[in-house]
Amino acid sequence: MNQADVFEEPVTPSPLTPGRTSKRWLTSAALITAIVALPVFSVAWLALFPDENIWPHLLETTLPRYVWTTLLLMVGVSAITLSIGLATAWAVTMCNFPGRRMFEWALLLPFAVPAYVIAYVYTDILQYAGPVQGALRDWFGWTDARDYWFPDIRSLWGATLMLGLVLYPYVYLLARAAFLEQSPSLFSVSRSLGHSALSTFFRVVLPIARPAVAVGLSLVLMETLNDFGTVDFFAVQTLTAGLFDTWMNLGNLGGAAQIAMIMLTFVVILVTLERYSRRRQQQYAGRDNRAPIQRFSMSRPRQWICVAVCAAPIILGFIVPAVVLGRYAVIYFDQSWTGDFLENTFNSLFLSGAAAFTTLTIGLILAYSRRLHDTKPMQVMMRLSSLGYAMPGAVLAVGVIVPMAAFDNQLDSWMRDWFGISTGLLFSGTAFALVFAYTVRFLAVSAGSLESGLQKITPSMDMAARSLGRSTTATLLQVHLPMLRGTMLTAALVVFVDCMKELPATLILRPFNFDTLATHVYQYASDELLGISALPALIIVLAGIVPIILMSRSIGSARAYSQQ
Repeated sequence: MNQADVFEEPVTPSPLTPGRTSKRWLTSAALITAIVALPVFSVAWLALFPDENIWPHLLETTLPRYVWTTLLLMVGVSAITLSIGLATAWAVTMCNFPGRRMFEWALLLPFAVPAYVIAYVYTDILQYAGPVQGALRDWFGWTDARDYWFPDIRSLWGATLMLGLVLYPYVYLLARAAFLEQSPSLFSVSRSLGHSALSTFFRVVLPIARPAVAVGLSLVLMETLNDFGTVDFFAVQTLTAGLFDTWMNLGNLGGAAQIAMIMLTFVVILVTLERYSRRRQQQYAGRDNRAPIQRFSMSRPRQWICVAVCAAPIILGFIVPAVVLGRYAVIYFDQSWTGDFLENTFNSLFLSGAAAFTTLTIGLILAYSRRLHDTKPMQVMMRLSSLGYAMPGAVLAVGVIVPMAAFDNQLDSWMRDWFGISTGLLFSGTAFALVFAYTVRFLAVSAGSLESGLQKITPSMDMAARSLGRSTTATLLQVHLPMLRGTMLTAALVVFVDCMKELPATLILRPFNFDTLATHVYQYASDELLGISALPALIIVLAGIVPIILMSRSIGSARAYSQQ
């Protein structure tokens, strides 16, 4: 034994330094990324190399109308969501009026109502045989529709209004957070210079909050692009409706993929805007907001104007739909509570539960791999794995069905040659395709939540575990998971509810004679049978309140922090 051997000490690996086990995590993350990014590349491949190229036909006929209508819809929804979201966020943050604290969380309630559900409800209310026009005829003595003019809710403006009523919380949430993070000294200086609340908003607050508002607006536009139930019911010819028509009615999958590529172009633009806005938003991080916010005191009439501004979107976007659905659910309960309804409820619960578990597991692998390997390639993999969340459901369905059907055909051919049996559409023709699509679509929710949760755990916890001889996997199971229970539960609930509400991908990928609550509502409401569809629609709405409760807790925490 030489002197070097005497003084040589065992080397303890750094807790976050890649080792053999951590490299397995990186390999798993790379494999997962390749699988979940496959739908994007399959759409691009099919669009570039279709079996039948109908691109010239689309350009000459329907495509310009699809693009123009989609742009008009996005502009209209942007105007509504910005108006409601900014006005309500400013009111509850900076103004004193009765019920302000209640409105802070109640303004999120329209989040619980899917756009297609609110579209069915207001069509029932505002149609010729509905209560509104009926009351007008009784009041003014009109006998038929030729005696008066009434706007047609089933139109482009109607779809714009319906989407705006349920999507404005995206802008409200992020705008309110931006207002809370701004330094109270800005408001104090503005007040000392004699500016009113309205003048302070436009001259001081809005320019600083603009990046956060842009992020919220980009999310609104992605959801608008994803919508199918509303535009289909209102016969609005958007790109999503065109994709369905080209695939389902014309039977041309290549043409549908080409329309999907146009939609993906919209998504890329929106994601670029969102990324740029987030970078701009970071420039304003770290402001001194420890001082309590000095809210504007207003006269009694202006206070009630604030109450009306905050109450209107809640009444129109949540209370009216909930009351109508509840009334119909009671009246038509016997007709709604059938074996099909119970089976569809089970299907929704099963698919949503399976997708929530899958996204949570995969998201944990990705987030923990990022913790072990915080490198550029790992960052790229995280972004690629999150692409599905930005993809409209109809586009995602195209990307899922193409490679999955090809794999099924190859597997079936191989099984016939070697074993003489047919496996059929083992994956693309079963619920597996839906679970996979849900996983790709909502993986960003779980992965992002878990990544954020892991960032809050100090690396010293890993050091302590590794110094005690624990492997990276054991450290995750014994140290991190117990500390991530709340984050995991929140992520799982959000994914579960999102899967229950998902309509476009479910309509395309569901197996034959297989329905969920969302498709159940769509089918009956499309046949003008809102009464029978009310009970499943009400269940979807009630399930959607769960994320609202979770978000309201974070709002309460933010409020407590702002008052310290």
